[in-house]
Amino acid sequence: MATGYDPQEIEPRWQQAWDQAGLFIADDRSDKPPFYALHMFPYPSGDIHMGHVEAFSLADAVARYQRLRGFEVMNPIGWDSFGLPAENAAIQRGADPKEWTYRNIETHRQTMFRLGFSWDWSRRLHTSDPEYYKWTQWLFVQLFKAGWAYRKDAQVNWCPKDQTVLANEQVINGLCERCDTPVTKKALTQWFLKITAFAQRLLDDMQQLEPTWPDRVLTLQRNWIGRSEGAEVTFRIDEADEDVVVYTTRPDTLYGATFFVVAPEHPSARRWAELGGFADEFDTFLSDVQRMTDVERQTEEDKRGLFLGVHAVNPVNGERMPVYTADYVLMDYGTGAIMCVPAHDQRDLDFARTYDLPVRVVVDVEGADLDESTMTKAAIGEGPVVNSGPYDGLAWQEAKRRITQDLAAKGLGKPAVNFRIRDWLVSRQRFWGPPIPIIHCEQCGTVPVPDEDLPVILPEAEEVDFSPGGGSPLARHPSFSKTSCPQCGGQAERDTDTLDTFVDSSWYFLRYCSPDRDDVAFDADAVRHWMPVDQYTGGVEHAILHLLYARFFTKALHDLGYLDFTEPFTRLKSQGMVVSGGRKMSKSRGNVIEPRDVVAEFGADTLRATMLFAGPIEEDVDWDDVSTAGMFKYLARLARLVDEHVAARSDDDGAAGEQLRRSTHRTIADVTEDYARFKYNTALAKLMSLTNTTTAAVNQGERGPSVTGALEAILVMLSPIAPHVAEELWHRLGHVDFVVMAPWPTYDVAMLVDKTKRIVVQVNGKLRDAVELPAGISQGEAQAAARASDKVARHLEGVEVVKVVWVPDRLLNFVVRDQGAA
Repeated sequence: MATGYDPQEIEPRWQQAWDQAGLFIADDRSDKPPFYALHMFPYPSGDIHMGHVEAFSLADAVARYQRLRGFEVMNPIGWDSFGLPAENAAIQRGADPKEWTYRNIETHRQTMFRLGFSWDWSRRLHTSDPEYYKWTQWLFVQLFKAGWAYRKDAQVNWCPKDQTVLANEQVINGLCERCDTPVTKKALTQWFLKITAFAQRLLDDMQQLEPTWPDRVLTLQRNWIGRSEGAEVTFRIDEADEDVVVYTTRPDTLYGATFFVVAPEHPSARRWAELGGFADEFDTFLSDVQRMTDVERQTEEDKRGLFLGVHAVNPVNGERMPVYTADYVLMDYGTGAIMCVPAHDQRDLDFARTYDLPVRVVVDVEGADLDESTMTKAAIGEGPVVNSGPYDGLAWQEAKRRITQDLAAKGLGKPAVNFRIRDWLVSRQRFWGPPIPIIHCEQCGTVPVPDEDLPVILPEAEEVDFSPGGGSPLARHPSFSKTSCPQCGGQAERDTDTLDTFVDSSWYFLRYCSPDRDDVAFDADAVRHWMPVDQYTGGVEHAILHLLYARFFTKALHDLGYLDFTEPFTRLKSQGMVVSGGRKMSKSRGNVIEPRDVVAEFGADTLRATMLFAGPIEEDVDWDDVSTAGMFKYLARLARLVDEHVAARSDDDGAAGEQLRRSTHRTIADVTEDYARFKYNTALAKLMSLTNTTTAAVNQGERGPSVTGALEAILVMLSPIAPHVAEELWHRLGHVDFVVMAPWPTYDVAMLVDKTKRIVVQVNGKLRDAVELPAGISQGEAQAAARASDKVARHLEGVEVVKVVWVPDRLLNFVVRDQGAA
């Protein structure tokens, strides 16, 4: 029989054995209760990194633990394989995006296999496979038919030198990452998905998730959706004789509005500037603003604007206010026009001071500086309204209600709910993504590709011109766009945009349930069996977009009759990052640690266990603070302990057996609770402690069933974290079945209560002895036992005991004074 610990020999052997036995292939027809364990699938860029290892180790610990608990676990793997890096490789190095992607996938797969993750490889998928994106396109068509996919003009990042659209990720400090040209904005016709139609439900349904999703993620999503209650108020542009609607959360401050601002992209802005005699100045201003990112426009300290030469009439008091355009107002929020109340909004106040505009206090905020001529901080808060005509003295909430009511009666306003979230722009002027399955016909308009003609296949890379030249590479393909209309049969053109890759990842969890079905996107019975996902794991960086889009898709498919649930992920756990010296690992810093190198030196189990032992899973792991050598030594020491026991075990317990059994049951109880709470670091610490206790018992000559029981419990509970060494040592103990499929150990509650307690004995607060006494002993019996101790007795000679402090089962303190002392 093999002895010792050589991970380079042990780990590949057991990986092969598990694979050949098909242990991790989920059985749809199993009698066991199903458990869907899912980790956010990776993007295949190069090899997997340390962040992947931490994330996958967490995911695998979840899946393996649930198998041990008796569940039929589905733990699938795939790749989010469409994306910008593959296209960049084509642009920069002439690589074929498909070959680049699938080569990286194979590299990923090999490293994953070497790390021993218990994926169900039979369900493997790639979003760039036509067999997958056929159904991504089909889903888009269903959304289109339901009215939830539509086209409109939208501002995009535009490189004027390369004549191409850039993703946000391709804009670095306002410059094109390809040529360092300042990036501008350009209006293009784009496809959107109507996520705003689901905004309220996305908020309301978070109540289902509150007990099982991290508070941080829910807060981020609530803020992103950004529900607010206010009013839509109609202002009149005096010189243009036209109405403009503004959304405000504080109609109670209307009397404090002293100027009016519209976004430079507002459809009426240039016309008003022309009417006011400032058209040339407006064109220059707009050009400058379009070089700024939305973030820069929102965060720049200096607010820039331009008077348009027209005025807006305030509907509550008839005042004419100057109309400006300003960089800090975006078209994406509300109507792209705002009333400005500088006394009670900091950005408005900064703008007013810059352009010498009036400031009027209309809410008496307690403790705030309300001097209109000198205030530098806006008075933000609650209080009664002032300087507001008939509403003076009302609480601001009542003034808000009354003013809105009165405006509605005049047809100049109404209560309104607004959301920060915008409809999801899914068009991408790129090659490596699913082609949008729409045909444009002069006679029939916008026509979806019929189901029988899906998928719309991407052309081969050698047929595509990836050089920058405006629009999508598919638009420059000689034949891709040429087709016939499926309705009238006339000449038509395919849409040459591709879908945002977030669309691919918004439904992949459904496809895993039946990845081989070629006639449907997903099998309804299989989805009903496995879904919703029981445990979803992944990085907190996906807290907003991916999770929000997946929730949206699920609700849309529910409303279309394809699903009978509205939330895809029952529980969510997010892990932290892996850093080095407090900084993100990067090749430029020279602080990258390659997983393959660590595995080659210490083995996969050591790396996996080190990650999970480093601290709470939701916190960052600093590689400089961990010890792979220390973890390796522990696993080697455990192997030696098993070998020593196997070499000399007996059928009977000795004197230490009873206490070892109690320690084992306590550890099982504690580690079971830790696993349920994702506290793998403390679970490992307790397994190490039981290993020490078992070693001490063996050193005292214990070789009986209590040692075997302790070791078996350690190995089963260690197996989700370090499965290879657990499997090897399990078999050395004489088992022929797989530890990864063994039952999770149970504990006897009666064994958690010690028969004896170690009671500290003090005299005047100073430790004099510690005695082992029966649990539950009375104070009198404890005092008698303590007095029988020579160490205690000599400190009680010649003194008077004036008080005895007794903490049951823990402490006995004699308070004494010299005899005869007052």
